[in-house]
Parts: sequence; C-alpha cells; structure tokens
Amino acid sequence: MSDEIFEQRLNLDELDNAMHNLQAEIRKVIIGQDDMVRLIMTAILANGHVLIEGVPGVAKTLTARLVAKCLKTGFSRIQFTPDLMPSDVLGTSIFNPGKGLFEFKKGPVFSNIVLIDEINRAPAKTQAALFEVMQEQQVTMDGITHLMNNPFMVIATQNPIEQEGTYRLPEAQLDRFLFKIIVPYPNEAEEVNILQRFHQIAADDVLNTVQPVISDEEVIQLRRMIQHIVVEEKLIHFIAKISVATRSDKSIYLGASPRAAIALLNAAKSWAALSGRDFVIPDDIVYIAKPVLRHRIILTPEKEMEGTPEDEVIEKIIHSIEVPR
Repeated sequence: MSDEIFEQRLNLDELDNAMHNLQAEIRKVIIGQDDMVRLIMTAILANGHVLIEGVPGVAKTLTARLVAKCLKTGFSRIQFTPDLMPSDVLGTSIFNPGKGLFEFKKGPVFSNIVLIDEINRAPAKTQAALFEVMQEQQVTMDGITHLMNNPFMVIATQNPIEQEGTYRLPEAQLDRFLFKIIVPYPNEAEEVNILQRFHQIAADDVLNTVQPVISDEEVIQLRRMIQHIVVEEKLIHFIAKISVATRSDKSIYLGASPRAAIALLNAAKSWAALSGRDFVIPDDIVYIAKPVLRHRIILTPEKEMEGTPEDEVIEKIIHSIEVPR
C-alpha cells in the first residue's frame, strides 16, 4: 500500500500543542480519569456539551473547574436545586425607572464555560429553559434574541445513585449533550497518588497550580480546523448504519436520532485530530460511539429490569455491522 495514502494533508501542530498543554495543566491536579479528560478535550474541539455522571468525590466538578481555568475564557457555575427557576439561569427583565423601560439582566448562563452542578436536581420547567441555549447558543426573552458568547460550552454533573430530590432529565435535553461520561472510582495506585498530592498541597491551593494555556480565539480556530478532518464516504455510511440499527434493535425502545449521528461524526473527527490524524478511521467511530449514544437510547422495560447497561447494547450493535476497511 502506498505511503501517499497516509500523507498528512492538514498541519495539526497547533492543535497538538494546545491540547498537550491543556492536558498537562489538568494532570497537575487530576490523577487518573484519562478517558474523562480526553473526552472533555474532544468535546471542546467538537463544540459540544458534556454530561459527567459519577458518585460524589470522583472529581467531576473539580475537573470542570480546571478545564475552565485552563481556558482564557469566562466561567460561571450554577448549582441546580429543586427551587431553581428559569430566570435564575437565563436572566430576567428588570424595570429601569430612569429610562422608563425594561432591561434584560443576563443570568449566569451567559458565559463561555458554564458548569451546572447536579443538573438532575432542578424540575422540568428549569430543565426546559436550557433547550434553546444548548442547541442554538442563544436566549430569547420578551421576543428579543440574546446571543451567547463564543465559545460556549455546558459541562453538567449528576449523581447516579441518589434519587431523592432529583428529576430525570428529559430526552430532548439529553440529546443536546455530545457525551455522557461515566466516571469510575480510581484504582488503588491512583488513590495513593491522590492522597500524597493532597497531603503536600492544601485543597484551597490546588486550583492555583493551574494556569490558562488556551484563549477563546484559539478554541474557535481549533474548531475550524476540525471541520477539515477527512471522513471517507464508507465511514459516513458506517455511522448511519449504527444510528439506524439502534432504531430497530429489540433491546431498544427509543433509538438514536439524526442529531446523534451528526454528533458521532463530529466527535469522531475531533477524536482523530487528538490522535494526531487529519482523517477518521473506523476505530475512532467504534470507541466514541458509547459516550455519544449511551444517553440517547432508551432500553425496553425488560432490559432495564434486567439491569442491562446501554454500553452493552451499543457494543452488540456495532459488532453486528461490518466495519469498513
């Protein structure tokens, strides 16, 4: 096979350096959780939002704060609670007596990196307030559209164990997240390293060890670069087959939408770029399929009662489709 087939057509040095610097800063504090960090980096490049699920204490919120600090962009944090109202997130119109008119006061969602902590604690009315801003990156209030800052990214966390005082996220909102990242416990060696690091550095000083390394202009430029990643026609068909197969599988009650297929395409392109390639290979799609699809499918009641993981069903579907060569 000719070496010319694999000749690099796109110079990814700038992207490689930026992502290496970002990862290096995050690893000053976060030990292990390499998959979570790499997937968040992929989401940044793919212009997608991230839902991080894990038990308390596995550095979900800390990682989100670190990512925001590594980027020279705006950051806001919203703690979701059962009494949170849409206006507490989006903002509200306030009457200005001096001007004799109402003025829109922007809420905390108007930032670049928005951390929503415990997103499943807010009721449906507040969850619905995020639909427009997450999909279209704008907020419409009193007939006036307010555009979000660019870049804009939501990093949300949720606890899968505690059910009291929580609300299941609507499928329409889940579909707006590029990834659902499952964060496991660290292994024993990683936990020893965590203890040693926090023994040497006070918890309040941990974030001070991290410095901003990427500007918002650089993020926008890197995202434009991702658009030029090459995807062969046969791989586009492969993605479509995976998406369509979720709609006919007997284990799945609700399959993936066309938006999920687009997300899989964009995520695969970003994953390929992070791997140092300007072209997508089948392995990129296979690996990225689980975090892209696991929150976009609903299993049948029988499978849910059996405790079948979504990842197991997704893996079975992928194995049933011939991988292009």
